[in-house]
Amino acid sequence: MNMKILKIITVGVCLTLSAPGIHAQEEKITVHDERTERDEEIGLPEGMTSREMDSLLHEWNVRNYLTYDENCETSSENPSYEKEEYITRLSHLPNVIEMPYNEVVRKFIDQYSNRWRRSIAVMLGASNFYFPLFEEALESYQLPLELKYLPVIESALNPGATSRVGAAGLWQFMLATGKQYGLEVTSLIDERRDPVKSSYAAAHYLKDLYDIFGDWTLVIASYNCGPQNVSKAIKRAGGARDYWTIYPYLPAETRGYVPAFIAANYIMNYYCEHNICPVNTTLPAGTDTIMVSRDVRFEQISELCGVGIEELKALNPQYRTTLIPGEARPLPLRMRAETISAFIEAGDSVYNHRASELFSKREKEVAGGEPAVRPATSRSHSSRTVRVKAGDTLGAIARRNHTTVAAIKRLNGLRGSTIRPGQRLRVR
Repeated sequence: MNMKILKIITVGVCLTLSAPGIHAQEEKITVHDERTERDEEIGLPEGMTSREMDSLLHEWNVRNYLTYDENCETSSENPSYEKEEYITRLSHLPNVIEMPYNEVVRKFIDQYSNRWRRSIAVMLGASNFYFPLFEEALESYQLPLELKYLPVIESALNPGATSRVGAAGLWQFMLATGKQYGLEVTSLIDERRDPVKSSYAAAHYLKDLYDIFGDWTLVIASYNCGPQNVSKAIKRAGGARDYWTIYPYLPAETRGYVPAFIAANYIMNYYCEHNICPVNTTLPAGTDTIMVSRDVRFEQISELCGVGIEELKALNPQYRTTLIPGEARPLPLRMRAETISAFIEAGDSVYNHRASELFSKREKEVAGGEPAVRPATSRSHSSRTVRVKAGDTLGAIARRNHTTVAAIKRLNGLRGSTIRPGQRLRVR
């Protein structure tokens, strides 16, 4: 395995155009290939860019549950070590995945230990929120637990992260791959941002990739650029199935992806040796999940259960608006234990609270070019019936007619939510 052919010569930040009229800051490292005597640029993984590092600091959990330790503050002094020390430390990590050292890996370690040292301090604190979830998901598929560091380079441990190309969440799933692994994405829900579901989907995906390649460095590379690109690189390298051999044939960002992964493993374990002090973590009182089988908005929960909307969004990042569309199917709602108790005690009051006001603001359904919700007339308070159309739910009918599911059930003597096309229902 030849890992000494690449030599880092400079580090720079470039401003490039990613599409006409759209500016994106792309940070790259320039490397020198001693075999070809050429310099080339490799892009930093998304989680190592300024945008993601900065957005992590504004994440709700970070602002509310992480505090700097006055007795242990990250200093600006970063000790320098000989390469033999890095080799020894990497070899002592309790990992299944091989963690070799070369100058490319060293430069990524330097990025973390110099430029991003304060962000690493925050990520070390944030890891207390997420690593137990990652480890549980990885363990369920019997995968190496050091794969928990992938979200460090993918998203900087920010569940709200979105890449330049549309990958989302801690594990940065693209839309198609996310759906392939059971993550629902609609106008209202994006389960790629659900820390639990996305972690199990990522573990499943990594297991499938290992079944294809049988080598963890190739799995990690293919997680970044897709198995097709890794297979093409293997073919161009004459069938070699070693990451450092197929390295020149991989996409530019992927060439830095495995070194960044090794560097993340290193810095998250040897941060003390670089004078990086983790921020303190005050874990919130236990959270739990209940299933919601009716449409409900965060505003209703907030006002009746005494919980901030921002907290609800942070604990339920899969919902793209403040609406939980539980009428179609039961959906999870995660809250602190005491808030769940308040939600259960409030009962129907939560769903009925400001319902006519809040749900009338929801985006109107359109059928045949006409708004599904029509202005009220002078007959709005008289008895009225509607015919159920294919695909209708009680929730949809209630919204179109400025009423509630409970009212429709009461008017029609319904015990459940089952309705059928052609059925007539009283809505007033």
